[in-house]
Amino acid sequence: MTTDPDFNDHEPNHAASATSTLLDELALYGHRPFQDEPDPRPLPETPLVTAAIADVFDALVSTLQDTRLEPDLDDLLWSTVNVFHRATERIERELDDNEQAQKRGQREQDGSEVKSVELERLLAEGLTLIERRNAFELMRDLAAEHFQIHSRNPWHPRTGSMVNRKHLTAAMIDSRDFLMARRRAETEVLLPAGPKIAFTGGYECNDVEAIWAALDRVNAKYPGMVLLHGGSPKGAERIAACWADKRKVPQIAFKPDFNRHKNAAPFRRNDVLLETMPIGVVVFPGSGISDNLADKARKLGIPLFDFRKRGGA
Repeated sequence: MTTDPDFNDHEPNHAASATSTLLDELALYGHRPFQDEPDPRPLPETPLVTAAIADVFDALVSTLQDTRLEPDLDDLLWSTVNVFHRATERIERELDDNEQAQKRGQREQDGSEVKSVELERLLAEGLTLIERRNAFELMRDLAAEHFQIHSRNPWHPRTGSMVNRKHLTAAMIDSRDFLMARRRAETEVLLPAGPKIAFTGGYECNDVEAIWAALDRVNAKYPGMVLLHGGSPKGAERIAACWADKRKVPQIAFKPDFNRHKNAAPFRRNDVLLETMPIGVVVFPGSGISDNLADKARKLGIPLFDFRKRGGA
């Protein structure tokens, strides 16, 4: 009979708790930021980055020059620059994903704190990504300068293009801003000044008195309003257009572009109309297109004046 205390006191292995697993991973890998929150750590200082990249190139050149590996030196130096270029491209793709996530977050806003906090987190993450991308662009450009010094050839990526934001001179920025302002002016000339009120309703809704009364109420609440509607040739939107003509209220018709968007044209039109950010949407009974506009407006936090039920809102 054995008297080994280790044998008698043997315990089977127990599964580790979630907290224990997390602590083991932190001990093994360290803190891994950017999983659930933006990275709060500072960026490396420019003088340190400049010196480090110069040291990398000097070390490679001094080690391989005048040796049997010197014919491979240019390729190694090119690849060193490409490391930073690839990092820039990878972060640019993450930025694209972040932009799409922010757009989804804007559409999904329902007034809750959870959605608001998530959108704020995405915004902070996007700003951090921009800073990281710009930092790697600086490193790539510094490395490209050293490559040109040692190889006497300019550095170019073998595929794609290389954006260099430090070459955005004041003249280029002024020109870019001018063109953007011009495009904005060309579109906004169609939108007179004043609070924008959208209107939607179906072909079968022909209650002239109710529509005129509703629009009179809204016009009294928002003097100087601009009416936005879908430009339908009959039904509720045609009645609203006649009201605007009679009351001398500026109106803009957002007609669907069936040539470009086919069956999706009315829904794309709804998106374009809501991009003007009206301060309210008057909703009368209609089809799923009207309901789509109302649902999207509600998600954007735009108030509805809903007359789909008697009495309105």
